[in-house]
Amino acid sequence: MERKNKFGFGPIETTPEGRRERSSGPMSVAVREAAEDLQATTDAKIEARKRNAEEAREYRDAVDEGRVLVRVALDVVRTDELPRDRMDLEAVAVSDEMEELKASIRARGQKEPVELYRDGAGRLQLKKGWRRLTALRQLLGETGDAAFGTVLARVETGAAEVLDRYVDMVEENVVREDLSFAEMAQVALTAAGDPAVAEDDPDVLVNRLYGALHKMKRSYIRSFVFLLTELGEDLSHPKAVARNLGVEVARKLQRDGGAGELRAALAGAGDAEAERVVLARFLEPPKPVTPAERRAKEKYEFRVGTMKVTARKGECRIVSGVDFAALPKDRLEKAVKAFEAALEVGE
Repeated sequence: MERKNKFGFGPIETTPEGRRERSSGPMSVAVREAAEDLQATTDAKIEARKRNAEEAREYRDAVDEGRVLVRVALDVVRTDELPRDRMDLEAVAVSDEMEELKASIRARGQKEPVELYRDGAGRLQLKKGWRRLTALRQLLGETGDAAFGTVLARVETGAAEVLDRYVDMVEENVVREDLSFAEMAQVALTAAGDPAVAEDDPDVLVNRLYGALHKMKRSYIRSFVFLLTELGEDLSHPKAVARNLGVEVARKLQRDGGAGELRAALAGAGDAEAERVVLARFLEPPKPVTPAERRAKEKYEFRVGTMKVTARKGECRIVSGVDFAALPKDRLEKAVKAFEAALEVGE
């Protein structure tokens, strides 16, 4: 028989473990579900904020590192601060390769961005991509199409050493093997003469600028540095000088000298092929001296009174205690004419 207390209800039922079983009412269920939803929403918002902050940081880093591509008007891009790594830019601008690049951009648009940086005055300067920039400027001038009025670019915003910009400028063309050894040597010489670059030794700069190249190639570049330094502007077409020819001429100049004579010979050359011939002849071994030539080089000496006379082919040297500069010019001229007349009589 079930016991009931005086209030008329029996004992509270419990679970087998002895704990009281309680059921949630509608209100408590609704409150609990609302709290769970609020917590989930809060967690999602916190996660979204973290993700947004991380993406914003990554975007700022990308902007600072120049990894964000932007469109820049052609007329605000300057090319007057960093010297170009190519020789004879005017010839490059009208070359067949430039026409091919223009045809590609006209058909498919600019696919590879140029690289820009801001100079001390805040102006945009070109670091890499001279050919692409030039092609777009030519297309804009030829067509008037505004589609060619901007250039796709990465803009470096952080500070950088001038030498690092030289490295960036040549890096792309060096990797593509698109620069001659003379052009690479000229970059080192230009950087050495740049007051903004701390190092002024072009041989040292070759290692800094072209550190990614094999040491043998860097040796070739240093040979061309020496060649360009010794021959200067008398070598008018250094880009056309083949690697082996330039290296051998540099080695001979270092070993035997003769830069003056070579410069004089180059000054008379009219074009790149004529300069190549001059350089090749410079490397030819000296011809054997024939007995007749040897006799022609011989000299003899004798004395007439107090004067010592030295005679050799094409030269007659007179050494005396007489001050010839103090003699009247007509008197000295008369003596020389008599000397010449005596030689003619002897013939």
